[in-house]
Amino acid sequence: MDTTKVKAYMAQEQAQRTMLESLLNRLNDLNAIGASLSSERNIDKLLESILSAAMKITNADAGTLYLLDAENQTLTFEILRNRSLGISMGGTSGESIPFYPIHMIGKDGAPNHAMVVSHAALSGETVNIPDAYIAEGFDFSGTKHFDAKTGYRSRSFLAVPMRDHEHEVIGVLQLINALDDKGGVQQFSLDDQKLLESLASQAAIAISNRRLILQMEELFESFIKLINTAIDDKSPYTGGHCARVPALTMMLAEAASRSDRGGLKEFKLTDQDRYELKMAGLLHDCGKITTPVHVVDKATKLHTLFDRIQLIDTRFEVLKRDAEIAMLRGELGKEGYQARLNQLEDDRAFLRRTNIGGEKMSDADIERVRAIASYRWRDVDGTMRDFLSADETENLTIRAGTLTAEEREIINHHIVVTIKMLESLPWPKHLKRVPEYAGGHHERMDGKGYPKGLTREQMSIQARLMGIADIFEALTAKDRPYKPGKTLTESLNILGNFKINGHIDPELFDAFIREKVYLEYARQFLAPEQIDVVDEARIPGYQA
Repeated sequence: MDTTKVKAYMAQEQAQRTMLESLLNRLNDLNAIGASLSSERNIDKLLESILSAAMKITNADAGTLYLLDAENQTLTFEILRNRSLGISMGGTSGESIPFYPIHMIGKDGAPNHAMVVSHAALSGETVNIPDAYIAEGFDFSGTKHFDAKTGYRSRSFLAVPMRDHEHEVIGVLQLINALDDKGGVQQFSLDDQKLLESLASQAAIAISNRRLILQMEELFESFIKLINTAIDDKSPYTGGHCARVPALTMMLAEAASRSDRGGLKEFKLTDQDRYELKMAGLLHDCGKITTPVHVVDKATKLHTLFDRIQLIDTRFEVLKRDAEIAMLRGELGKEGYQARLNQLEDDRAFLRRTNIGGEKMSDADIERVRAIASYRWRDVDGTMRDFLSADETENLTIRAGTLTAEEREIINHHIVVTIKMLESLPWPKHLKRVPEYAGGHHERMDGKGYPKGLTREQMSIQARLMGIADIFEALTAKDRPYKPGKTLTESLNILGNFKINGHIDPELFDAFIREKVYLEYARQFLAPEQIDVVDEARIPGYQA
């Protein structure tokens, strides 16, 4: 056999093997790209990955990814890359794309088939152009203007529509200048076109899936906000609480994630962890939708649908008139009458102060309330009654705050309802722990909390930090009807004592101070007069 022919045959065979290997490598790349696209959660990174993959498997020098804005009938620039010019715009690059969207419909109302990408989107067909400067049927004036300005030469074009699972075009992938092995510009081959069409199909499904997931997440968050809006409409104080606790929870979670000390050293948040905790924060008090509003908003000890101190004021007026009648009848002297008026006025002022519930009552104060309760008065029916009813006496002798033991149980029951509501939902895998996080914010580290009496070791870090956020928000809240918001120093001193007595997590409390979480929160949510200068060295229990 002729040696020359043998060499030519072998060279041809080698070339075919090289071509086949190249094609197999690109197919493997395509499969790997498809797998990676399905796992990417960030939409900007997803779009960047699609364009980068398209440029890689076709060895393109430049490319643009457009998405269809169906409402405005335009194709918007999402990602733009040019390797020769070092251009990287859109997505996570931080560089915005300065070009106007491409209109699908012309000013005359007719479909815009003059532009390559709009034609690909309108027709659903791939456009493969060897050389834009000699091509006919398309308007490349914008391309030529870009080239003149940058010194670039846009020659070969490949525009492929991206179709979703419903076969609807959702965007276009456009590549520019296919490069050969030596870096020269050539036409995009038929293999390039088929590979890009396959990638465009996978990319469209990945984008649609990501959009669908985002829409479902937005719907879910909107539903949560709808619940909080209902709670807010029922009680504006609780509504504010439902908005602030999630914000403070995430601030403390980020601080804990940054920490490299003790048990927090291994605590690192992923994006999924953050989303799960955010949902728990938004839902942590959803059970309050069942709590009676007169208990939630009980501003004074005698408050129900209104403040019953007004009824007691009326009774004092009745006793004063009784004293005046006794004086006029000669049953009571003037000095005795004046002494009686002074006593009644002093008692009324005392009950008014007691009704506020701002300070802890002493045993002497409680006995005085009971003594006043035994006064006798004649009601509208002419019946002689004790001055205070048993319910009024019980409320006015509350040692601290405005809630009776029964009302406190009603308030506490909201967490049981919250857990019941959340555990009844079919949570996806990445949100499975929402009920645990949200349901643990009233537990204590020493096991004396509620509703389950969990100890620190039985709780996740997320549930523990949510407990601190819930307490600190309550201490500093300035929109409660029954108390003013405390200053930073007052609130941190109380929180420090909670650490000492086993109420809150000690490591998270130290991170709360050390990372200045309290100050970050204060700047966003507290009134200026609440933000005093904090001497961290004097905060009880704080380990600097």
